[in-house]
Amino acid sequence: MNTQIIALLKKDLTTEWRMRYALNGILLHVVSSVFLVFLAVKILNAPTWNALFWIILLFSSISAVAKGFMGESRGRSLYYYNIASPQQIIIAKLIYNSIFMVFIAFICFAVYNTLLGNMAQSPGIYFLTLILGCLGFSTIFTLLSSIAAKSGNGHLLMPVLSFPIIIPLLLVLIKASKKAMDGIDTSLIIPDLLVVLAINFIVMALAYLLFPFLWKD
Repeated sequence: MNTQIIALLKKDLTTEWRMRYALNGILLHVVSSVFLVFLAVKILNAPTWNALFWIILLFSSISAVAKGFMGESRGRSLYYYNIASPQQIIIAKLIYNSIFMVFIAFICFAVYNTLLGNMAQSPGIYFLTLILGCLGFSTIFTLLSSIAAKSGNGHLLMPVLSFPIIIPLLLVLIKASKKAMDGIDTSLIIPDLLVVLAINFIVMALAYLLFPFLWKD
C-alpha cells in the first residue's frame, strides 16, 4: 500500500473522529432500529430474524457509506486531485468504507443479539457472510456515491441508482445467512458466497475503471 493511500486513509479516519456526531448518529440509528424491532415484534422466527437484521444493516450502510463523496467539498476534491491519482483515491475510499461498514455491522449484530437473541447455528459461516455482505454494501455505495456526487441532487439519485444493484446482492446474502442459521452443511452455502464474491469483485473493478473518468469530469 503506497504512501498516498495511507495518507488518505488517515485523513478519513481523522475527519470521522473530529466529526463524531456523524458516527454517533449512525450508531443511534442502529440501536434505535433494533430497539424498535424489539418493541414491535416480541416473537421472531429464524427467517424473520434474519431478514430484519439485513434490512436494518442495509439502511445503516446507506447512512454510513453513502456520504463518502457527497460529503466532500469542491475545494477538497480539487486538493485531492493534485496530490493523488483517481485510482489511489477510490482504493482508499473502498478500504476505509469497508472497514467502517464491518465495524457498524458488528455493533449492529451485538445490539441485535443482545435484545433479540442469536439464532445462528453456524456462527462462523454467518459472520463470514456478514463480512462479505459489508464489503458488498460498502463497495456498491462508494461507487454510487461518487456518481451521485456529480449531480445536483445526489441524495435523491442514490436510491434510484442503488436499487437495481443492491437488491440481488441482498437476496443472495439473506439466502446464504439463512442457511448458516439452519446449520446447513458449508458445501451448500459456498455457491451463494461465491456469487457474493463475484458481485463484489465486479463492482470493485467497475469502480476502479470508471472512477478516473468521473473524477476528471
